Amino acid sequence: MIEQTNEIVRRVNRLTGTPVLPECRALLSSTPRLPGIDGRKASKSLGNAIPLTATTDAIRRLVRAMYTDPGHVRASDPGCVEGNVVFAYLDAFDPDATTVTELKARYRGGGLGDVALKRRLEDVLEAFVGPIRARRAELARDRSYVMDVLRAGNERANAITEGVLRDVRAAFSLDAPVKSR
Repeated sequence: MIEQTNEIVRRVNRLTGTPVLPECRALLSSTPRLPGIDGRKASKSLGNAIPLTATTDAIRRLVRAMYTDPGHVRASDPGCVEGNVVFAYLDAFDPDATTVTELKARYRGGGLGDVALKRRLEDVLEAFVGPIRARRAELARDRSYVMDVLRAGNERANAITEGVLRDVRAAFSLDAPVKSR
């Protein structure tokens, strides 16, 4: 979608002879895509995603069901970090990257069990999701505030859109009066 939009932007700018529209750029996080708890693509319909509204118990249940390394039977066995969903989530959400790196080394060398790893992830996800869940519950109690925020956002978006449309129309001389022949 971004590339198609940029093709249109370049064409408009080329036709007008001025940079009327800026090109789009992707806003990506360091984690492009999280897997589902089973290692497949995360999806609500597959039931393998962790929603931002998940309760503490739901987070615990979902994390405990996460796919790890099937060859890592005992904590003393060396494990594979690549493809391990728990590590994918720790990489994305654990603010302590140094500790995650240490955990990976311990897991690879043997000496770290899946249960201990999953407990850490439960705590990390609860610390991340808990405030979101609480804020959502707070906002759900004040529907008029939410509607006011949406209305204000809509007004700002309309003002920006009208300005861009005005610039594009002026660049194509669409606002000039039509000359009769």
